[in-house]
Amino acid sequence: MSLLTRHRGLLAACALLLAGAIVPYVVWGEALDATFTAGGARAWMAGYGAAGGLAGAGLLVADLLLPIPSTLVMSALGLAYGTLVGGLYAAAGTVVAGLLAYGLSRWLGRPLAVRIAGADALASGEKLFAGGGAWLVAGSRCLPILPEAIACLAGLYRMPFRTFLLALLCGGVPTGFLFAAIGAVGQTEPAWALALSVAVPTLLWLLARRWLSR
Repeated sequence: MSLLTRHRGLLAACALLLAGAIVPYVVWGEALDATFTAGGARAWMAGYGAAGGLAGAGLLVADLLLPIPSTLVMSALGLAYGTLVGGLYAAAGTVVAGLLAYGLSRWLGRPLAVRIAGADALASGEKLFAGGGAWLVAGSRCLPILPEAIACLAGLYRMPFRTFLLALLCGGVPTGFLFAAIGAVGQTEPAWALALSVAVPTLLWLLARRWLSR
């Protein structure tokens, strides 16, 4: 049996999820990027008054369906509320988005995927995703498009919830606070921030994985 045949379920799921993420980006991405700059997102949140932080976190959750520039929104939360409070809102928003993506795919998307691809095809994908899926969850929270697609795959392929949650926290919490700190000091997004937002979650997941194995 060829590699393509063994993993056709995983390939089909990846293709569908990426298409679902890319199409909204093609349609609305340019307009949303122009609206939700760090300053634009801060002004948008200010319209919600005391609930502006929750509105900003809600934007990060909306990244499930819309191509929200999430790191710019995180920076706007830091610009508006400072590193600590803005970081809490940013981390909460990205973690809730990941949990929703995982839960919807696991409990609603899984039955549909079984009908389309078959249980055997999904089983082969589960084995492949189990080997490195958590690394992808932890290291992708700062990237465009991919984070929620990866969270959906984690749910679809039934990654254990405890493993997923730890990987998500390892990725989402430092990423939220890092970009909030960048916004709080009034900087744009330097290249080192992107590097740190991948390296730190990966290191944290390495430590968390050792704890899980014990």
